[in-house]
Amino acid sequence: MFHKILVAVDRSATSRQAFEAALSLAKPTGSSLVLLHILSLDDEESPHVPILFGKDFYASGASRSVIQIYENLWQAYEERGRALLQSLVDEAIAHGIATEFTQGIGSPGSIICEFAHHTGVDLIVMGRHGYSGLNEWLLGSVSNYVLHHAPCSVLIIHQPQSATNTVSDHAIATIS
Repeated sequence: MFHKILVAVDRSATSRQAFEAALSLAKPTGSSLVLLHILSLDDEESPHVPILFGKDFYASGASRSVIQIYENLWQAYEERGRALLQSLVDEAIAHGIATEFTQGIGSPGSIICEFAHHTGVDLIVMGRHGYSGLNEWLLGSVSNYVLHHAPCSVLIIHQPQSATNTVSDHAIATIS
């Protein structure tokens, strides 16, 4: 049925549930997993780009130190992403599932779809953060974008309603 499953991950509860759903699909089918984490300026954990203005700011050399601080923060952000991916890979391998990972930079929806297209995955599993109204309009919906642009089937895990709900309570499979 599925041979290669792409799991889009971040640090959210729905991402964790998406990973667990992918594990439960991969084990009985013998599928391999590819974990993908996207570094994005829209991410709440992303360091904010410093706002630099005024000729005195640049002339004083202060801009170099601010840029260096930002670069250090970005490097730490990248490292946290790699650490997350490595911990999930270790967990999947402990379950006997062949797993690899990659980390990209950019717009999450388009990166996920491009990656799926180029790697030939059969299924994308991802969480949905549940933005609606103005937040969805301002931030966009990565899951909605992927659902409409993915080259393969998509399984979307919805945001948990309460701590007692299970993955199956919130999963919907959409074939595109």
